[in-house]
Amino acid sequence: MTALVARFRHCYPGFGLDVDVRLPARGVTALFGPSGSGKTTLLRLIAGLEKAADGYLTVGGAVWQDANHFVATHVRPLGYVFQDARLFPHLDVQRNLEYGLRRVPPASRRVSLDGVIDLLGIGPLMHRKPDRLSGGERQRVAIARALAVSPSLLLMDEPLAALDQARKQEVLPYLERLHDALEIPVVYVSHSIDEVARLADHLLVLDAGRVSAQGTPAELMARDDLHLARGDEIGSLIEATVASHDDAYQLTDVVFPGGRVSLPRQAAAVGERVRIRIMARDVSLTLAAQTGTSIINILLARVTRIAEAGPSQSLVALDLGGTAILARVTRKSVDALGLNPGLAVHAQIKGVAIL
Repeated sequence: MTALVARFRHCYPGFGLDVDVRLPARGVTALFGPSGSGKTTLLRLIAGLEKAADGYLTVGGAVWQDANHFVATHVRPLGYVFQDARLFPHLDVQRNLEYGLRRVPPASRRVSLDGVIDLLGIGPLMHRKPDRLSGGERQRVAIARALAVSPSLLLMDEPLAALDQARKQEVLPYLERLHDALEIPVVYVSHSIDEVARLADHLLVLDAGRVSAQGTPAELMARDDLHLARGDEIGSLIEATVASHDDAYQLTDVVFPGGRVSLPRQAAAVGERVRIRIMARDVSLTLAAQTGTSIINILLARVTRIAEAGPSQSLVALDLGGTAILARVTRKSVDALGLNPGLAVHAQIKGVAIL
């Protein structure tokens, strides 16, 4: 089922957005791209905060905009989370949430506010005013207020962008819990590949107002031609299943098509689905399987593509037998090993480096 169908042509001086997209009915769709690519503009058009002269939008089969019809923002059943929390400073947390709750008749409330408060861990904050909250706490309250309206669609515009790294790491686990617990489709704007890797089910890449690619994060992050990340952030995302735990060495083994790797002990049950991220910088290549090495993950792979990654480095795309990963090596190593598409190699991955 498609949750959202959007066709917009919208122009400013020096910039034009031209998109035709269909987004899934469940999960998190991330809008990703460089600054100025049109991510926030697309989100605002979906919200009705801007109106495209040429636009068509349906959500769950309901028409929000077409040639003859435009539903105002305040009538659209959506929640919107901005970069800054935008809480009412004179109201405590409880009354901020009640403001959102009052917008929805009791018979139309599909989201349990008590459940959201529990999921976001804001119960102890209910009688505090915004000036007594940390940045991370304010954003969690803002998310709860957006959910209090029982939206059919939740829009999030870089909700972690204004937070420092410590506060981001505080909020991300709560967003993951919401992802697992709620059935409301989410459109999430981000320029952080780490947030996309952790949260997104579907990825829409924008560039200069156009859609340059869309698919699962695992599919797109393994493509060296999209440049979703730069430098040390280049890596691959793998959907894996927990196979076993080694309590003696505090390791967890996960399996995926074409491979099995060990990584530091995870708080996940055997059989549970997990995401792992392997950075290209942490993958080395050999022509023969090595022995007498501290690296515990050595996987047979086949080279599929080699691309330049700067004056001295290359990015090598690998197929592990159904799973794609990337390795970043020097151009000298490419020549010394005779790397070419189709060549069988062994990919070595440090267990302690897997995220």
